[in-house]
Amino acid sequence: MSSNNAAIVDIAQTASQFNSSIVLQAENKYIDVKSILGLFTTLVSSQSYELHVHGADAEEAKKAMSEVFAKHGLNFTVVAE
Repeated sequence: MSSNNAAIVDIAQTASQFNSSIVLQAENKYIDVKSILGLFTTLVSSQSYELHVHGADAEEAKKAMSEVFAKHGLNFTVVAE
């Protein structure tokens, strides 16, 4: 399973535009999506992810992250807090 480098950079760059905490849950692992290294070790296209977003700009962050995940064909769910 190789990671999609373009997706990883895109996700991290998008996440870093927001003040909100954006965490990706993959099975029992939690990854800060602002961490390119964390994404490299976790992001494989076959997996399903949950996205947890908390903070002042959470709504905007959820929308932007949803768009970038969908653009790269990743299977994810935004968890409603």
